[in-house]
Amino acid sequence: MPEKKILVVEDEADIRELIQFNLEQEGYSVTTASSGEQALAQVKASSPHLIVLDLMLPGIDGIEVCRALSSYDIPILMVTAKSDDADIVLGLEMGADDYMTKPFSPRVLNARIRAVLRRRKKFSARQGAVNALISHNGLEVDTIRHIVTYKGQPVDLSATEFSILEFLVRSPGWVFSRGQIIQACKGADYPVTERSVDVQILAIRKKLGDSGSIIETVRGIGYRMAE
Repeated sequence: MPEKKILVVEDEADIRELIQFNLEQEGYSVTTASSGEQALAQVKASSPHLIVLDLMLPGIDGIEVCRALSSYDIPILMVTAKSDDADIVLGLEMGADDYMTKPFSPRVLNARIRAVLRRRKKFSARQGAVNALISHNGLEVDTIRHIVTYKGQPVDLSATEFSILEFLVRSPGWVFSRGQIIQACKGADYPVTERSVDVQILAIRKKLGDSGSIIETVRGIGYRMAE
């Protein structure tokens, strides 16, 4: 089995070298970058299987890197010294798959990486077993190319927003709790508050414009796609 390639993006040399050493001890092939610009160049050059991305970077910061890589379908583990919910939610909305706050232990980092790769593998397998194109009341979701259109107009969604919309549109009329949405889209061990689902649903509705009402709120329970 070929070794997994991981890109570590961290501007502090000692932390970057420590992460690289520990990941190489686990058998990963590791490349590094110290800025957002270098990270984007490395992604194009080496096509990593996962990115460990510091949020606070010189030049292009981690949030902008997440946004720039939203179409690459590469899992991102965000590392941040910030612990505010707003910063973490923003990173997740921009496409990060998971996050860790500094300081952290190498063992926990390794466990999180394994969990992200495991979730991504299961999600990819599930996608391959279901219909590639889903159509519902003018909404079309292409699960292979990650393209969404509504009445012929493109809808630009982050990776997380896409997963939530895909999950809801597969079962019109069914009501799902916030916890069920998180579990279906990210896995049972995904470390995020249910409040972030509300934020992401709001973002999807805004991007759908006047048609955002097709995602209905069921008070006290969660959300559903209108039948």
